[in-house]
Amino acid sequence: MLPFQEMTEEALKALEATRAHEIAVAQAGNIVYAGVGAGLAAIGAGLGIGKIGGAANEAIARQPEATSVIRGNSIILSALIEGVCLFAVVVAMIA
Repeated sequence: MLPFQEMTEEALKALEATRAHEIAVAQAGNIVYAGVGAGLAAIGAGLGIGKIGGAANEAIARQPEATSVIRGNSIILSALIEGVCLFAVVVAMIA
């Protein structure tokens, strides 16, 4: 085998190792970004449900006779926000 061929084989092995490292780093980055996306979705849902809860409590304090209507509406809105949050978390994990 010629010295040039040996160097070429060694260079190919080094190139393959470098490519494998680049793929591993890219996959790790995707996992981090998915975690950040899921975390932001959960934070947004928490803030939204907190605002709904605060507004519902304030509305019930102002009009106690409308408690059942206000509670029902706030539960429905909270469920819708949770659905959007779950969808966002799934999309973040798939992407």
